[in-house]
Amino acid sequence: MEPQPNNPLHGITLEKIITDLQTHYGWEYLGLTIKIRCFNENPTVKSSLKFLRRTPWARTKVENLYLKMIKSQAYKKSLN
Repeated sequence: MEPQPNNPLHGITLEKIITDLQTHYGWEYLGLTIKIRCFNENPTVKSSLKFLRRTPWARTKVENLYLKMIKSQAYKKSLN
């Protein structure tokens, strides 16, 4: 595996992404932002992982939201 210095998601598992998003935003916000059933009907990390691993377009949306969250946190940290 080659190093990917320009890929902010390199080395971060999908499970960590989902867990961090759920902790930061909650399932309700995730379901409103990304309209997929695994966030709206009995949401769990396990069901989300199963769906997102099979659905590239949804995974891309989740990864993009995660990147926005990371950038927002870094910006807020830089203000302090």
